[in-house]
Amino acid sequence: MPATATAHLYSPIGLMALTGSDAGLHAIRFAEGPAAPTARAAVAACLRPAHEQLAAYFGRELRDFDLACAPVAGTDFQRRVWGALAGIGHGRTASYLDVAKLLGNPGAVRAVGAANGQNPIAIVCPCHRVVGADGSLTGYAGGLVRKRWLLAFEQPAQGGLFG
Repeated sequence: MPATATAHLYSPIGLMALTGSDAGLHAIRFAEGPAAPTARAAVAACLRPAHEQLAAYFGRELRDFDLACAPVAGTDFQRRVWGALAGIGHGRTASYLDVAKLLGNPGAVRAVGAANGQNPIAIVCPCHRVVGADGSLTGYAGGLVRKRWLLAFEQPAQGGLFG
């Protein structure tokens, strides 16, 4: 496995830790503990696109990410779920059932929920856009306060599933 790099980016919902290598972006996590944002000039080349695009997203200059993602963990099913999340358009939501149906397995709602909770690439792989069948906000690894903020931030786009 190629050498990994880490960078920190401040966002309106907290400090984010990015890890990646020449293979792509491995993870985006909400940083815990003492850390400071990484100056743009000090960001490793392999993380510059992610660092810049996330900054542009939070600056309302970017809606769709164009990044090489290379999570280092995950089953084939989890990776399929994470791939499906990219189809949920900015400012839109989908239910766990919607995602399960898209994957051709409507009985896999709980498995989709579990895979969503293990998503290593928050924001870019928009697990925050997955809600309960009744539209309620359900779990989010970054916390429901962040999920609520992200969904509100992505408005005023209106509409349904995968648009």
